[in-house]
Amino acid sequence: MFPLRLVIDTNVLVSAAIKPTGLQRTVLLLAITKPARFYISRPIFQEYSEILARPELQIRKGLRRQLLQLIKNQSHFVTPTRRLEVTLDPEDNIFLECADIAGADYLITGNQKHFPRFWKKTKVITSREFINLVAPHLS
Repeated sequence: MFPLRLVIDTNVLVSAAIKPTGLQRTVLLLAITKPARFYISRPIFQEYSEILARPELQIRKGLRRQLLQLIKNQSHFVTPTRRLEVTLDPEDNIFLECADIAGADYLITGNQKHFPRFWKKTKVITSREFINLVAPHLS
């Protein structure tokens, strides 16, 4: 089986941190489990770190550290070679830049309206769509 190449938007990670039994936590666990390959870039990791630390989210420091360490250890870091200006929210371009260089199959997000439905070979999907695709017995 060929590995699925994945990029995960920050909103999915935040939901995974806040809701331990939610679909987003399952998405994260599937993304770090072979045969999947979870891709991130330095700007994405920086955004993950900054957003998870927001006081209003009330994510415990220990959980935040565990999640970030897990991502650091289990993901594949890539360095985008070109800047894109495609998304409705300019800050979301980092996810398409990562997907572009990684040749990602899917970009998983809770904000589909910010992204085109496809970017080259990458399809933009929700957590539920991803679960239905790879593990329908879990939805």
